[in-house]
Amino acid sequence: MWETPMNSNRYLLDKFDDAPTSPGKGPDLPIFALAVVRAATNDFSLANKLGEGGFGAVYKGKLPTGQEIAVKRLSKGSGQGLQEFENEVILIAKLQHRNLVRLLGCCTHGNEKLLLYEYMPNKSLDSFLFDSTKGEKLGWRKRFEIIEGIARGLLYLHRDSRLKIIHRDLKAGNILLDTEMNPKISDFGMARIFEGKENEENTRRVVGTFGYMSPEYAMEGFFSVKSDVFSFGVLLLEIVSGKRNAGFCLLGKNINLLGHAWELWKEERMLELLDKPLQNSHVENEVHRCIQVGLLCVQDNAADRPTMDSVVFMLGNESAMIPAPQKPTFSFTRTPRESDVCGNSSGHCSANGVTMSVVMGR
Repeated sequence: MWETPMNSNRYLLDKFDDAPTSPGKGPDLPIFALAVVRAATNDFSLANKLGEGGFGAVYKGKLPTGQEIAVKRLSKGSGQGLQEFENEVILIAKLQHRNLVRLLGCCTHGNEKLLLYEYMPNKSLDSFLFDSTKGEKLGWRKRFEIIEGIARGLLYLHRDSRLKIIHRDLKAGNILLDTEMNPKISDFGMARIFEGKENEENTRRVVGTFGYMSPEYAMEGFFSVKSDVFSFGVLLLEIVSGKRNAGFCLLGKNINLLGHAWELWKEERMLELLDKPLQNSHVENEVHRCIQVGLLCVQDNAADRPTMDSVVFMLGNESAMIPAPQKPTFSFTRTPRESDVCGNSSGHCSANGVTMSVVMGR
């Protein structure tokens, strides 16, 4: 099914040879023959195409064993995609956790650079969360399980894997759902590994998605585990509300979803944040706990945000003492335009526009 590394895979092996030797890095990842991948995807047919991102197109496939797979195909000439490919193969291959998508192997042949993953039949969380029809399939119990699963996956990356890993692009679109709607964190192309006692890094290439980036990362290029915690907080509030942070507007106020959630928390009206399909299925104390934890995660100062082990504890324990959050000042948005008005009785508007990965110079 996979070939012995030969000349067609020299590129990949060179990258492994250049990588620092440390736990979690190494070439023990199956390398598939291009012919196998072509056959699995019906020669990358349009009918098998699942979507397309910054890396390239993603195709559904089936191996000779019958196992369904998702294949990422690097777009030719994609410099950023090439770096993502190297990152996923060299750094992420050995990660094993029930809430992380599993990388099954890769293929390099000439200009073809391919990554093979386990196939997630229910696609990404955002395809349910921000769709008024599909959102009804996610009741409160399932949403709470998804929140806890994402938190456990992130805790594994930050503390329990061999090295401390910062994802840097946690968002609803990068949470995939298996047959039982269990969440799996995906897309580690932007991830960074911290070794030894490293806790923070500065970069001039800020990559991520608007609406999920922490203030210190978006404006100064500093990232740490607390940057991921901020993204998780945004994602948590989106899961509760069914609304995107990016594009959210409240008529008459220039605040985003974070600011709206904080105002409702301050006025003890937290249940008003709930997505409509959850009105009859929610557990009130769990909703309160989730919103308060989410607000703690999006505090402006990284030092004021909890670590993921604290987040997992607070979410899973009814008796846990949860600190009071401060107002997230990184919660202002543009003034809503008349064209943003959705005309619903709640006065809420959430744009369904595509979020973007960005590269910015400091």
